Amino acid sequence: MTASASLFVLPLGLLLDRLFGEPRRWHPLVGFGRLADALERGLRHGAPGHAVGNRLRGTLAWVLLVLPLPLACAWLLAGLAWPLALAGHVLLLWFALGGRSLEEHAQAVALPLAAGELAAARERLSWMVSRETARLDAEDVSRATVETALENGNDAVFGALFWAALLGGPGALAFRFANTLDAMWGYRDERRVYFGWCAARADDLLGFIPARLTALTYALLGQGGAALRCWRTQAPAWSSPNAGPVMAAGAGALGISLGGAATYQGRIEARPVLGSGPAPVAADIGRALALVRRGALVWAALALVAAAWASFHA
Repeated sequence: MTASASLFVLPLGLLLDRLFGEPRRWHPLVGFGRLADALERGLRHGAPGHAVGNRLRGTLAWVLLVLPLPLACAWLLAGLAWPLALAGHVLLLWFALGGRSLEEHAQAVALPLAAGELAAARERLSWMVSRETARLDAEDVSRATVETALENGNDAVFGALFWAALLGGPGALAFRFANTLDAMWGYRDERRVYFGWCAARADDLLGFIPARLTALTYALLGQGGAALRCWRTQAPAWSSPNAGPVMAAGAGALGISLGGAATYQGRIEARPVLGSGPAPVAADIGRALALVRRGALVWAALALVAAAWASFHA
């Protein structure tokens, strides 16, 4: 497949995601999650177990889960004529993208929240986040949903696009696998503090550049000065090296404040404040989703421009 043809993978993958969303049946990530659970049960010894032993076992599990399928797909696609290879890369990127699914889940919170149905909004938020939601007020629900929309804009959209631009559909799929394992194993609780070490570190590494490109995208499409200032001054205090820049820049771009205390598994976690401005309301969920959506369009447009340039200079 030529370089110019490969650049069409991004806009075509985004188009499939916009039209169809995530596959309802036979989604690779569903089976992947089940396989990850089974492999953890088979390999992890104790909770937390031996620090070195469970780190090695978690690393082996990560390699076995993340690398074989993308490598096999890359080998198969390399032997195809370019139209079939292009279709294969686009399909793999579609599997890796979750932009429409993110919008559907976030809107499922925003709509009852705007209607004053707080209990329904809390329930739907619990499907998206790991924090406790039963006692959240409307402001807290709005804040948690906006944070999730901004962070998953990086994880489910821009990160996949970045790795697709570098390594095609297999690269996007490998990134999404790695990000999924971080969501499953990357917690520093007793069960996963050692076994999930590789998953957490690998996600930090693979997401480092995409997260900063996502933060820059948010800044360019929102209140740029505030976004860059919040990114520079607030992100270093956030526990995640990638979520910090993404959410700080996103909050600054939207002109709202995020962060603050949140409860995870009965434990209150004091988190720094990100952004500047008032606390978010239900309408800000839609604004956050629009920021992600506009950013994806910009990335698609840049890919098309690059494809045209490459074709002209071929």
